[in-house]
Amino acid sequence: MKKHLSALFGVIFATLYVGRYAIFAQPTDITELDLSYSGLTEVPAEIGQYPNLTTLNLSGNQLTALPPEIGQLTNLTRLYLTDNQLAALPPEIGQLSNLARLNLTRNQLTALPPEIGQLTNLTNLELTSNRLTELPSEIGQLGNLINLSLSNNSLAELPPEIGQLTALTGLLLGSNQLAELPSEIGQLTNLTVLQLGNNQLTELIPEIGQLFNLDDLRLEDNQLTALPPEIGQLTHLRMLVLVGNQLTELPPEIGQLTNMVNLILTDNQLSELPPEIGQLTNMIYLILSGNQLTELPPEIGQLNSLTELHVDNNLLTALPPEIGQLTNLTRLSLSNNPFDMPAEVIDWAIFEYYAGLGD
Repeated sequence: MKKHLSALFGVIFATLYVGRYAIFAQPTDITELDLSYSGLTEVPAEIGQYPNLTTLNLSGNQLTALPPEIGQLTNLTRLYLTDNQLAALPPEIGQLSNLARLNLTRNQLTALPPEIGQLTNLTNLELTSNRLTELPSEIGQLGNLINLSLSNNSLAELPPEIGQLTALTGLLLGSNQLAELPSEIGQLTNLTVLQLGNNQLTELIPEIGQLFNLDDLRLEDNQLTALPPEIGQLTHLRMLVLVGNQLTELPPEIGQLTNMVNLILTDNQLSELPPEIGQLTNMIYLILSGNQLTELPPEIGQLNSLTELHVDNNLLTALPPEIGQLTNLTRLSLSNNPFDMPAEVIDWAIFEYYAGLGD
């Protein structure tokens, strides 16, 4: 039976005193060690005496560095270092050849050592909320990586080697400083989730259309003025978030996204919708608030799965009669448009919007 040491009871390294606590278990007996939120300011070199550790949790301490001896824990599969003050990782981190999960969320890392590429069994690498400005090319050696979280850093670019991570299903890059994506991103054909919100992207590369398995694409708060026609190749896409860009139109190819469930286009500059929007018959939520729409196409009436339609804060002067065909609609937001409601909407089975009432 695995022995689990909890910081809650003040237990810590065998024969090593921290404060007034000590334990005397044999180091080789310990396979899981939890020292999270223990007020540690350093990890003693004696950590290397625990060769059979498979899980080490050091989250929520005040660690500024890891000792080289961390590399002696070659049986480690999970290492949790969330909520510390680490500014760098030792090269010896690369010796943890069995590591599958490494969580470094909310530290102060400005760079990763090249040795990170030696962690070839890594499946989850979590680096959210650090200070990373670049990634080493060796990141491309992590061929078993499934989830890579890099949100809330200071990345200005991605290395071309990112395209070698062909096992990736989740890539989180929100809240960085990315102005463009490398074409190699199109090689990540197993991606199901790609988050790029709150960056500085001015365009999407055509290679985005090669991500055939993408289910969830987040692009909010960028500087996009258009979508490439290749967006229509993402036929598995169910969620597309484009809030806070500068889009003036949608390409006709948007109609090919027939699995779309949530399309969120708040705060753009759209003046019209393509008729192909009517092909998105699985769509449930269509959010178009804060644009410059002067009319809705008749094809809007074909969205028979729609339950929510938000077109508030536009320039609509009328609604097409076909909007009365949206018999599953339960919420309609029309506020701050200069028009009178048509009689057709009164017959809806479920109808929440009344004159003067919005969200």
